[in-house]
Amino acid sequence: MEKDNRANRYSPDTRARAVRMVLENQGSYESQSAAIKAIAPKIGCGRDTLRRWVQQEETDAGRRDGVTSEERARIKELEREVRELRQANEILKKASAYFAQAELDRPLKR
Repeated sequence: MEKDNRANRYSPDTRARAVRMVLENQGSYESQSAAIKAIAPKIGCGRDTLRRWVQQEETDAGRRDGVTSEERARIKELEREVRELRQANEILKKASAYFAQAELDRPLKR
């Protein structure tokens, strides 16, 4: 599976700076949405992208309900581990079935 290049289009520093600009300057605008609308073109990203970054930062800081970045990374790690364990289980099941069949096919010793 190929990773989408757009996911890493902006550096973490750029993201942090953009979020900081919104949070620090939202008092100068009617709403947070207005601040995002004004700041997004300056950063060179879309409004929805910047909105998601701000929402994730608010979640990470505990100001908004949701899954934090740390929890999201842990979930992803656990899902990968579960996938690997299921594959290993499947291999072991097939191997045990193969050896059980081989044992049944072997002539009896007397």
